[in-house]
This record gives sequence, structure tokens and C-alpha cells, in this order.
Amino acid sequence: MEQIPSNAPVMESKPGVAGWFQVWAKVYTKPSEQTFIEITDSPDAAAKTAYIWVFIAGTVSGIFQAIVRAIYTAMGITQQMPIPGFEEYMPQAAPAGDIGSVLASLAGGVCAAPIAGLLSIVFFALGVAIVQWIAKLFGGAGSYDKLAYAFGAISLPLSIVTSVLSLLGAIPFVGICTGIFSLGLSFFAIYLQMAAVKGVNRFGWGQAAGSVLIPLFVILFVCGCVVIGGLMLLGPVIGDVFGQINQGLAP
Repeated sequence: MEQIPSNAPVMESKPGVAGWFQVWAKVYTKPSEQTFIEITDSPDAAAKTAYIWVFIAGTVSGIFQAIVRAIYTAMGITQQMPIPGFEEYMPQAAPAGDIGSVLASLAGGVCAAPIAGLLSIVFFALGVAIVQWIAKLFGGAGSYDKLAYAFGAISLPLSIVTSVLSLLGAIPFVGICTGIFSLGLSFFAIYLQMAAVKGVNRFGWGQAAGSVLIPLFVILFVCGCVVIGGLMLLGPVIGDVFGQINQGLAP
């Protein structure tokens, strides 16, 4: 199917980083299908620009996660979920105030942040390719480059905001509020992705929702199967552990 021409004015963006901020601001201040039509009709709309944005987002997110881990290490708090009977196999938290462990955790996380950025590009490119492939099956007239540019414009501001929220979540009681806000932000991001797919591919909201949600449901289904399968395999072990706990509690 040929690309349907748009009568919308092409967005004239400023050169360089200033133009990037203009695109991001437009996406989040005017979140609509028309916005994505305008930004992707620009001659600057290219996948390579989106890759730069995603790399920055992944790297910044990795740095913020390193800071959060360093804070928990300084407080002597472990982020692992305790499993009864398996405590001896879990990594132990460093004593509170251990400056060496804090600095090591922070330095290791910061050094690994660019690797997180590179991995973000790989998963981003794969995700966009899958969404655009499904959109094509629904009769979409868009292209991978345009959708990658639109998704990249969504990704970077969202990643920075969620990274800041994760940092604030390390503050006692504040994490509850940031968690609720992050959940609402996730739903807003899904809406933006559907608007982007709709604007790029020039079809209806139903096709756009299917293009975005089908991969999401497939991932959730696979993860659910993995979790259930893991629990089934660990069932006898977990049963023995709880049996020992019950014997220990018996008078």
C-alpha cells in the first residue's frame, strides 16, 4: 500500500540538540496523532536519530539505577526479595556506612551504564520492528524509520522521568507516591505509542492498539509461562523448605 500523503504542515525543527528538545516537547505537550504525523513528516525523521536518543536514555537510566543501588548499599538494605530457606544462597547486604562498598557499587554501575545504553538500542530496534511488522499486517502504510523516530521521541523523556522517580523512590514513604505516578505514566506511554503507530501508518485506533498491545500480551504470556514452569520445577524444593519451617515452629 502506498504512503498516504498528509496535508499537515511539516514541522520545521531547529538544528542539533535544540531541535531534539523541540520534538520531545511537542510529543508531551501535544500528545495526539497529528503531532506524530508532523514530526515524522520532517526530513529529520530517521532511525539513527532514534538510536542516539535510546542510547542516551539507556545510559542515563543505568546511571540513576547505579545511584539507587549505592543508596541502598549505604543504608545496608538489600533489594532482593527474601525467599524462606534460601537466605544463605542470597547475596548479603553490605553493612550500613561501608563507604568502600558504596563507592564500588556506584563506580561499577556507572561504568556499566553505556552497556545498558547499547542493549537498549538492540531491544528498542527489535520492538519497533515487531510493532511495525504487525502494523503492516493490519494494512499500515508507514515505515520502520518513521516509527522508530516516533517511538524514540517517546522513549527518552519517559526514561529520564522514570529514572528520577526511581531515585525518589529510595526515600521512605515517597516510593508509594512515585510508584502510583509511574503506573499512570506507563499507561500514558502506551497511549502515546498507539497514537504514534496510528499517525505513522494512517489507519484506525483498533489497528494501532492491536499493533502495540499484541506484542505486549505475548511477552506477558511468555513471562507467565516461565514463572509457572519455574514454580512447578521448584515445587518439591519449596515444599521441603516450608515443611522444615513448620517442624521448626512446632512445639
